[in-house]
Amino acid sequence: MNKQELLNAIAEEAGLTKADAGRALDATVSAITGAMASGDSVTIIGFGTFKVGERSARTGRNPQTGAEMQIPAAKVPKFSAGKALKEAVN
Repeated sequence: MNKQELLNAIAEEAGLTKADAGRALDATVSAITGAMASGDSVTIIGFGTFKVGERSARTGRNPQTGAEMQIPAAKVPKFSAGKALKEAVN
């Protein structure tokens, strides 16, 4: 499912216009992104939790030359599915 198909599904399910569904989806994504950028986690009961994880620095290899290279530490987004989502998928 791509973004347009998701917008169509939201509009139909909630009885909104596609434009309203688009604004609602954009606002939701923006709110989640903003919270994660400030280091907070976002929990949606029954769906899951978006959180920020830490990836430590490590030594890697360039696949073309085989030369060692340092990969810096980074913050990465993580998602943990909730119980209801897991049950719906299975």
